[in-house]
Amino acid sequence: MRFSNSFEVSLPPAEAWKTLMDIPAIAPCLPGAELTEVVDAETYKGKVSVRMGPVVLAFAGTAKFEERDDVAHKARVKAQGADAKGRGGASAVADFRLEPSGAGSKVLIDTDLNLTGSVAQYGRGAGVIQTIAAQLITQFSKALEKKIAKAPPSASQASTPAAPAISEPEVEAAAKPIGGFSLVVRALWASITSLFGGKNESKA
Repeated sequence: MRFSNSFEVSLPPAEAWKTLMDIPAIAPCLPGAELTEVVDAETYKGKVSVRMGPVVLAFAGTAKFEERDDVAHKARVKAQGADAKGRGGASAVADFRLEPSGAGSKVLIDTDLNLTGSVAQYGRGAGVIQTIAAQLITQFSKALEKKIAKAPPSASQASTPAAPAISEPEVEAAAKPIGGFSLVVRALWASITSLFGGKNESKA
């Protein structure tokens, strides 16, 4: 199934892209996700534990940048995960891009998701998955904005009133579970968590 989501970041595109491409720093903002390993600059491993109705699903998987253009502010991420109890799995390809907006930057995400096994039954219905994805991306963007607001300005922003970027002292422990896939997507585990997890709430 294919669907699209978007959210706003209160940073200009260049700063927003730098922030979103720092996976370990924004991992604590991703609902339900736990970053377990940084394989290399393009590949990450993680876990997602979510509830869909009466069923708790625990996914372990890998997300990898297949394409990344730091000048055009575009990226493609491929994510794959399998349920720990063998109930199936999921794979997703998510395309991300940034556009200038009144708030700073707008992040647009186009996702192509494939569910297999009994997992496909739990997540049956494109409308349900889209609603879950929208709600979790909203949670991610709110958590990200809180981090941005707390962070001191970077050297490049010190002489301007622009919103500050995330700095290392503000990074939470990567292993700490977050309340609630998500993009995002930062793009990597946001793409997994925003597809699988969370409560069925109205699309933002």
